[in-house]
Parts: sequence; structure tokens; C-alpha cells
Amino acid sequence: MPFLGAVAEPRGRRGGASRGLDGAREAAGFGNGDADPYPVSMNNEEPLRQGIAQRFRGFLPVVVDVETGGFDPQRHALLEVAAVIIRMRPDGDLESSAPLACHVLPFLGAEIDPRALAFNGIDPHHPFRDAVAEHEALSRILVPIRKAVKSTGCNRAVLVGHNAHFDLGFLKAAVERTGFKRNPFHSFSVFDTVTLGGLMFGQTVLARAARAAGLGWKNSEAHSAIYDAEQTARLFCAVVNRWRELDPDHYWEITGATGREEDGLQGVG
Repeated sequence: MPFLGAVAEPRGRRGGASRGLDGAREAAGFGNGDADPYPVSMNNEEPLRQGIAQRFRGFLPVVVDVETGGFDPQRHALLEVAAVIIRMRPDGDLESSAPLACHVLPFLGAEIDPRALAFNGIDPHHPFRDAVAEHEALSRILVPIRKAVKSTGCNRAVLVGHNAHFDLGFLKAAVERTGFKRNPFHSFSVFDTVTLGGLMFGQTVLARAARAAGLGWKNSEAHSAIYDAEQTARLFCAVVNRWRELDPDHYWEITGATGREEDGLQGVG
């Protein structure tokens, strides 16, 4: 999440995001292979969509949170990244999968604003960060997401975040810097929990929206990528699941099975 000028108590972050690494990909059901995530139909028929692919028109929601050394994705360092793939239970409700997360080494020439570190409590030089270079970090995060896109029958991942374009901007900048191939995320579409939290609970601050949703909030854990990603995922699922309860028509089940649109907007988004 972006820092907004407040100062949090500094933390060394021993272990930190790396607690989500060991076994996280296996727990989420994804390996380390590099299979093509975009299967191509060999005929003109639209594929039959089911499950989460049906719910979001072929998009797989994936919550992403980044912690950084400032606001500018071209200049400031990416320091932590965490992702939570959203999955659908048999009853149709959404839930979070195990998180994917890692610390990231600042890229060569990166700038770090001390005010950002005062806000997120990260010590980039902490000996137990176990940070990896940007390309390796992207591989650990994006390869399992690509496999999830394929296994769920989706076409692309869509980034879910709190102030989501901030996270998407840093992710895209890292992809461009490293030349990482086949980024699974849509290049500009996002689901933003600022909007969803404001709509459902009248709260746009993540901590307040989480509390309003009955999810609780631990200030001592906030502003680590893995905690914020997990809480954002829980908030997103809570909003979508509550909306499903309130909408008896389930319009997405009527129009989403084949992916066909009746208004001529097939190419939009």
C-alpha cells in the first residue's frame, strides 16, 4: 500500500513476507512449471465458462499488495510484494488461497524515500530479509498466477488492490525493467477495494473497511505486503459474497457462461 504521510513504528521485519513462501505455492495448488496460460480455441465457438471464470467474464481476481520506497514506480524501489489468488468454493462463495510473498532487492539505481520507510517500517538492509532480485520475485509471484489462470479456465488475471493502480503501476514497472515475459495481469483493468469498501460499508480506508466488515485489524501487522494482501482479499471476498446474497437474479450466471455480450462491447476491457 502507498504511504500517506503518517509515521508507523519501525520494524526490522525479520522473516516478514517470506513466511508466505515455504509451501505457499503448493498449498494453493500451483507448481513451478511454465505452462501456457492462454489456451486458444480452434473454432469460432466461445468456450463454456464455469465457476470463477463465469463470475468475472474470464478474469481471475488476484489480490496484490506492494510495499515500496516511494510513490514513483520508475524511480522508487519495490521492497515487498504479496499476492493472494481468489478461488471459488463449491457453494459459489469466494475465499482466499494461501499467499505468495517475498522481499525484493532494490533495483540498480533505485531511490528510497526515508519517509516511506518510516511509514512501512521496512529496513532494506536487515540481514534476515532474504530479499531476491526483481526478476526472481516476479517469477515466484507470477508463474503460479499464470498456472491458476489456466487451471480455472480464465483468460487473464485482474489485479485486486486497495488503491489498486498504485500496486499495478509498480508491478508493471518491474516487469518492464526485468523484461519478464507473459505478465498474466490485465494491463489496466483492476478491482479496487477502495470503491467496493465505500459502496458496501461507507469506508474507504482499508483498516476501517475491514473492521466494518467484521474482519478485524491489527495495527502491529499493517503495512507489510502479506498482511495487507490477506486483509484486502478477505474484504474483497466479503463484499462479493454479500452482494451475491443480496442479488437473487445472479445476472453474471445468466450472461457469463458463454462470455457473449449482447451490446456489441465484446472487445472492451
